[in-house]
Amino acid sequence: MKERRDVRVFFDRMRGVGAVALTVGAYLSAYAQGTVPPPAPASSQAPVVIGVDLARIVGPYKPIYSWFGYDEANYTTMRHGTELLKELHDLSPAPVYIRAHHLLTSGDGVAELKFSSTNVYSEDADGKPVYDFKIFDGIFDAYKAAGVRPMVELGFMPKDLAADLPNRHEPYQVHYPKSTISGKSNNPPKDYAKWGELARVVTAHLVERYGKETVLQWYFEVWNEPDIDYWHTTPEEYWKLYDYAVAGVRAALPGARVGGPASTSPGNPKAYGFLKNFLDHVDTGKSAANGKALPMDFISFHAKGFPTIKEGKVTMGLNREMKDADQGFDLISKYPKFRNLPIIISEADPEGCAACSSKVNPANNYRNGTLYPAYTAAAFKGLFELQDRHKVNLLSMLSWSFEFEDKDYFEGFRSLATNGVDKPVLNVFRMFALMSGNRVMTTSSGQVPLDTLLSTGVRENADVDALATMGDREAAVLAWNYHDVDGAAEATSVNVAIAGIPSNVHRVLLEHYRLDDTHSNAYTIWKGMGSPQHPTTEQYAQLKAAGQLELFSSPEWVDVEHGQVRLTTELPRQSVSLLHLKW
Repeated sequence: MKERRDVRVFFDRMRGVGAVALTVGAYLSAYAQGTVPPPAPASSQAPVVIGVDLARIVGPYKPIYSWFGYDEANYTTMRHGTELLKELHDLSPAPVYIRAHHLLTSGDGVAELKFSSTNVYSEDADGKPVYDFKIFDGIFDAYKAAGVRPMVELGFMPKDLAADLPNRHEPYQVHYPKSTISGKSNNPPKDYAKWGELARVVTAHLVERYGKETVLQWYFEVWNEPDIDYWHTTPEEYWKLYDYAVAGVRAALPGARVGGPASTSPGNPKAYGFLKNFLDHVDTGKSAANGKALPMDFISFHAKGFPTIKEGKVTMGLNREMKDADQGFDLISKYPKFRNLPIIISEADPEGCAACSSKVNPANNYRNGTLYPAYTAAAFKGLFELQDRHKVNLLSMLSWSFEFEDKDYFEGFRSLATNGVDKPVLNVFRMFALMSGNRVMTTSSGQVPLDTLLSTGVRENADVDALATMGDREAAVLAWNYHDVDGAAEATSVNVAIAGIPSNVHRVLLEHYRLDDTHSNAYTIWKGMGSPQHPTTEQYAQLKAAGQLELFSSPEWVDVEHGQVRLTTELPRQSVSLLHLKW
C-alpha cells in the first residue's frame, strides 16, 4: 500500500495548488503501469549551493525567447495553428515574433511536411507579373488576430520566376521524405529586377493592409540558409539576391528593418566563410540593384545542436549549438560597423529537422519530455553568457518549433504542441517570460563552466545551475538540473541563497513553478492514459490542463533576514524550477 499512499500524497499536493484536476485512479493506473515515474530518489551527494546577488547586475534581461518559426506557413491558419499563435502571444509581456518559410512559394496553399505555398506571384502569357494575395493575407491576418508580429522571410522563389539551371533538371516541388530543398523553388530568379519588384510589391501591400507604423516594427530577412542547398547557385548570386530584395523593401518602406543571411552553423568552417563573405559584401560593397551602400539592420544565422543515440540513450549535443553561437558572435564582433547590430539567431535548436519525427529518427523522442526544456534552459543562459563575452547584441534565439496538424499525438516532431495539447517545452518559455529587469550575478557549485559547455557539453557531472533577474519589486531564479545523456538519476538537493533584497523588505511572496516528470507535463499524463491516439473528451481536457505551467507548491510568504532568503528544494534530473519572488 505504500506505493498507493505515495501517489495519493502526490495527487493531493497537485490538486492543492490548482494544478491538473485528474482522478486518483488515473494516477494509480499510470503508476502501476510504470508510465508515471515515482519521485527520483533523494541525492546521496552534498547539496548544490546556488548563490544569487540581486544587487550585482550582469546585464539587461532581453526577451530573446519570444521568437518562434516553422517550415509550414499554411499551418498558421489551421485550427491548432491559430490556437497556438494566441498562446504564444499570451505567454510573453514582450512582442512575440513569428518566422515562416515559403511565404512566396507557388502552390495551392495546402501544407505538407517541409513545404507550403501562397501562390502570391505568377506570370501571364506575356510574362507580366500577376499578384494574388488571398492565401498570403490569410497568414498575415492570422498573425494580426493573434497579436504576434511577423519576421518576414523573403522566400522561396515563385515557380514562374525561377531560373532553369544547367545540370539541375528538377521539378518545382520535391515531396518529403525526399530532399525537399532540391526543387526549383530554391533556384535563383530568372530576372533579378523582377525579384526586386516582387519584394517591393509585397512590402507595399503589407504597408497598405496593416499600416506603415505597424510594418516598421517587423523584420525582413532575405531567404533561408543560402549556404546549403536552399540556394542552388553561388554565394555571389545570393549577394545579388539580397541587394535587390532589400532595395525593393526599402523602396516601398524607407526605414524597414532588413537583414540576413540566415546562414547555417558558423561552427562549420564552410558556413563561417559564407557568413564572413556576406558581411564583407555588405561592409564594403555596393548594391547590384542601385549602386548604393547596402543597408543591413540585423544579422541572422542559425545555431544547432546534434543529438545521437549512444548505448540506447539519447545524448544531446549542446556544445555544437554553443560553438555555433560562439563562432558567429566572434566573427561579428570583428566588424566595427556591425558589432552593435542586433543578432537574430533565426533558428536556435537542439538539432536540424523539426519535421523529422521519432518514427524517422528514434532520438527525436526526446522532444516529448523533459530533456528538451532542460536543454533549452541551459542553452538560454549559455547564449546570454556568450553575448556578454563577445560584447555583441543578441536579440533572438528563435525556436524553430510550432505544431503539426493531423499527426499522431506525441509523435516526436520538434513542436510546442501536439493536436492542441501543449508539450513540456512550451512551459520553459513560459518560465522565461516570467523573468524581467536585469540579469544579476549567480554562482553554483554544480555549474558546468561555459568553456566546458563549448568544448564537450554536459557529459560528466550534470549542469545544476541558475539564471536570475531583478525587476521592479520582484526577482526570479531559474534553476535546472541538466545532462546531455538522458536517463534516470537521483535528484539533486539544492540550497538557494538570494541576497540583495532591499533593506525595507521583510517578507517576500514565493511562487515556485516546476517542470519535471510530474509537473507541467502532459506527456507523462498521456502515457499514463495508455498513450491514446483518440482520447476521449474527458481525457483531452485533462491533457490540455496538464500542458500548462504548474506551481510546485502553494505560494508562501517567506521571511527576509539581513536582506536574504534561503530556500531548499530537490531538482530531479532534466527538471527546471522557477523561483519567483514578489514584494
